[in-house]
Amino acid sequence: QALEDQYSPSRWSPRLDRDTIIDAHLAVTAAGTERARASAQTLLHVPYGNGDGEKLDIYFPTDPSETFPVLVYIHGGYWQCLSKDDSGFAAPPLVSQGVAVVAVGYDTAPKGHMDAMVLQVRRSLVFLMQRYPRIRGIYLCGHSAGAHLAAMVLSTDWTEFQVVPDIKGAVLVSGVYDLEPILHTYVNDALNMSREVAQRNSPMRHVTPAVPAACEVLVAVAQHDSPEFRRQSQEYSQALRAAGWSVSLLDLAGVDHFDVIEKLSEDSYILTQV
Repeated sequence: QALEDQYSPSRWSPRLDRDTIIDAHLAVTAAGTERARASAQTLLHVPYGNGDGEKLDIYFPTDPSETFPVLVYIHGGYWQCLSKDDSGFAAPPLVSQGVAVVAVGYDTAPKGHMDAMVLQVRRSLVFLMQRYPRIRGIYLCGHSAGAHLAAMVLSTDWTEFQVVPDIKGAVLVSGVYDLEPILHTYVNDALNMSREVAQRNSPMRHVTPAVPAACEVLVAVAQHDSPEFRRQSQEYSQALRAAGWSVSLLDLAGVDHFDVIEKLSEDSYILTQV
């Protein structure tokens, strides 16, 4: 029961009770995405593979120069809810500064299993590199389960893909980097992971030594994330640092597991600025 509490982010917010905070989060991200789609030039539901969930949404910069950087956003939802269709809320401040934003879709559980989701996110980046030669550097941003998927991208051996995405930075927000603790919680009911699958897909266990071209990593955690979420962020950032990565840990005051990412729709928010 204690473990279930630790891995139930809705129980830790001082703003709203656990029954309303997730609905509020869905409403905020959906409304923000609607605003972003109304104001930006977009390409929606672009297939990067043949699967139903293998689509992405592109929000182009207001003033695209010859080349432009792209922020690839990977949504959370404990690998079983949310979608790219609620994941464009962070676009407006970025597209106004010449940055493209791509919201990646993947097959959530129970349809998708963990190995497949990790592979889908990796393949979406290969697709972007091949399809858009004007991209000047990819910046990954993942929230919660999406931070886990972004961290798995950092441990990818790209030799089998014939393309090495030009990843310049990764912003990992309130993530889970060791999946073993959630094996015994409600989170695994839909995921149905074995211990072997959890270990194979835990970024904490697959930190590779930083190569000279390794990207900068920002691990962000909310003041009102649970102690377990905060511990995971601290330990993963320490493991990256020990392996020679350039990593900073940002502890964001006054926010919980949900508004820590919702506020990316605001220009003045510290994480937007960073």
